[in-house]
Amino acid sequence: METIGNNELLKLPKTAFLCSRKVSASVVLKCYDWAIAQRDAGHCVISGFHSQLEKDVLHYLLKGTQPIIVVLGRGMKKRLEPELQKALDQNRLLIISPFSVDVKRTSEKTAQIRNRMMIEMAENITVGFVSNGGLLEALIKETDKKITNI
Repeated sequence: METIGNNELLKLPKTAFLCSRKVSASVVLKCYDWAIAQRDAGHCVISGFHSQLEKDVLHYLLKGTQPIIVVLGRGMKKRLEPELQKALDQNRLLIISPFSVDVKRTSEKTAQIRNRMMIEMAENITVGFVSNGGLLEALIKETDKKITNI
């Protein structure tokens, strides 16, 4: 496992945020409100921030000062986006990759590995939206942790 950033964030209570790629429009604003609430409360959120809605959630989280953990579904990034670099410079970001640098793209398989890892690491699991019959639905059924739906 490769990391960049503040490894001490792993010791904090974490809430994993997961969301299917295709989401119901009725959920989008609720997810934004959830992200703002997590930010304002200072909660550490762990996510892949890969789907569009997850990226939007990250956007709201980055406006705060709370800790954030990004788990990649591919090898470690070579360059960070400026907003991630800022959070890294503020010592409130950790980026994790369970994959070698040879893994250049996120696939269904690597996303499943990443999501499983996040669920194992987190104390709380929050799901923005789950598509019926999707891979996320199957993964959630496997866990014995409490799942909160937005």
